[in-house]
Amino acid sequence: MATGTLFTRTTQALFYNYKQLPIQRMLDFDFLCGRETPSVAGIINPGSEGFQKLFFGQQEIAIPVHSTIEAACAAHPTADVFINFASFRSAAASSLAALKQPTIRVVAIIAEGVPESDTKQLVAYAQANNKVVIGPATVGGIQAGAFKIGDTAGTIDNIIHCKLYRPGSVGFVSKSGGMSNELYNTIARVTDGIYEGIAIGGDVFPGSTLSDHILRFNNIPQVKMMVVLGELGGRDEYSLVEALKQGKVNKPVVAWVSGTCARLFKSEVQFGHAGAKSGGEMESAQAKNQALKEAGAVVPTSYEAFETAIKETFEKLVEGGKITAAKEFKPPPIPEDLNSAIKSGKVRAPTHIISTISDDRGEEPCYAGVPMSSIIEQGLGVGDVISLLWFKRSLPHYCTRFIEICIMLCADHGPCVSGAHNAIVTARAGKDLVSSLVSGLLTIGPRFGGAIDDAARYFKDACDRGLLPYEFVEGMKKKGIRVPGIGHRIKRGDNRDKRVEILQLFARTHFPSVKYMEYAVQVETYTLSKANNLVLNVDGAIGSLFLDLLVSSGMFSKPEIDEIVEIGYLNGLFVLARSIGLIGHTFDQKRMKQPLYRHPWEDVLYTK
Repeated sequence: MATGTLFTRTTQALFYNYKQLPIQRMLDFDFLCGRETPSVAGIINPGSEGFQKLFFGQQEIAIPVHSTIEAACAAHPTADVFINFASFRSAAASSLAALKQPTIRVVAIIAEGVPESDTKQLVAYAQANNKVVIGPATVGGIQAGAFKIGDTAGTIDNIIHCKLYRPGSVGFVSKSGGMSNELYNTIARVTDGIYEGIAIGGDVFPGSTLSDHILRFNNIPQVKMMVVLGELGGRDEYSLVEALKQGKVNKPVVAWVSGTCARLFKSEVQFGHAGAKSGGEMESAQAKNQALKEAGAVVPTSYEAFETAIKETFEKLVEGGKITAAKEFKPPPIPEDLNSAIKSGKVRAPTHIISTISDDRGEEPCYAGVPMSSIIEQGLGVGDVISLLWFKRSLPHYCTRFIEICIMLCADHGPCVSGAHNAIVTARAGKDLVSSLVSGLLTIGPRFGGAIDDAARYFKDACDRGLLPYEFVEGMKKKGIRVPGIGHRIKRGDNRDKRVEILQLFARTHFPSVKYMEYAVQVETYTLSKANNLVLNVDGAIGSLFLDLLVSSGMFSKPEIDEIVEIGYLNGLFVLARSIGLIGHTFDQKRMKQPLYRHPWEDVLYTK
């Protein structure tokens, strides 16, 4: 066990199992105390590497993240404190690994429930190698104005209230982390404050004992008096009794063992800590208090008198000239995090993203205000979800069914079209799913599947202006523009696209009006008189019918319809639908383990 100060203003720690809040509290304490360097040198997160961004005052810093204890110790040889936030399942193994590192002097184990046999092994190794274990089941410890472990002493407001930003003259040790906070406050009220405070943890076999720390405090010149808060259960306090009797402690000790109320109960009482259970008269709070008093400690008559006993002991030391009270100063203010400042109404900040279609802040995500559970409970389908996320309203069933039919009909058109071909070639090159999908999607445009918006745009403009089909077609021809939605490489007037027929039949059966579709059919009649392959294709059918859907549903204004067409909603349907087929082709090639594709020479015209 170390015989003097554990921490200084230059002490740095390695933090095991990343927890943002306790690390930020350590860094805020550093800034409050005027430290020049952060007390957290590195973070150990098994399996992860990189950096974590945190604040050191107003400055944002990047703290290295290491995947192993060994790597962290090698990278930060001056960090000699290991703060272990691992769960009770892995706390012992990781703590032992840290103790075996030559650079580590102190290990603090936060977890509760560490098996006693594991703790005994850790204690034995620490004692044999002159190292210190604080915990398990501890909040940690603090050296005022220098260094603190994790959440020790709570919030910055509490730390300031307890004057922990600068050193005092009192060494304090307790089993309880929660009661430590209470005593820091009490000691600050009646003395010049804490020099160092340790919570050893409430387990039956702590890594270090009350007497270990009292003997250590006795060797620290800045500590002029000690305060001890024990509890019923176990016999740890008796080691302190022996130290007092043997004259190993020559500074005043004010002590109280809590749990005197246990005698009021007829049966044995288990208090909060695993070790807070009296196993007989010697382990009772009364017996321990009496033994401490007889050994020379200042022991009050009750916990209520504890503060007075601390105050009187401190005042005697001041009167005797042994303590010069610490000078007060105002610590620098800790910059408030933006989020908390916004919540408290102190500042306002502009947002960076606006979203009107979904909200994930509640108990469950909502699509356009409709809870996800409601969508499932009502038996709604993919078309309904698209209507909420794309159009921000619940469209009638015939509309959402039409959307679903479009997706099904456009999901795939065989392996020979450009999108599928690209996806297949990419998949056979060994690329991943996303790369293969994107290579296929990038072929979508005016010549492949991307003409739905243009078809809707031109059909709507011509129909709304009352142009006859031949006026529309010949006008486009004069501009050098092909009529979007008209023409097919394979289909003919006597061999219509079955997909177009299905869509037209559904619309005539369910839509209140098919004005734009009928106009597209009239255009097709005229173009077929020019050439047998100038048929209404699936792009033209979807484009014209979607106009009818938007208009006849009565749920969209004219500006909204124009905006939907202009933004590219309708091409979005083709992109969504064809993604299904492109993914299918990718999986198909990978399932068959197809080799790298090379285009055959005989299919290339080599020319000068």
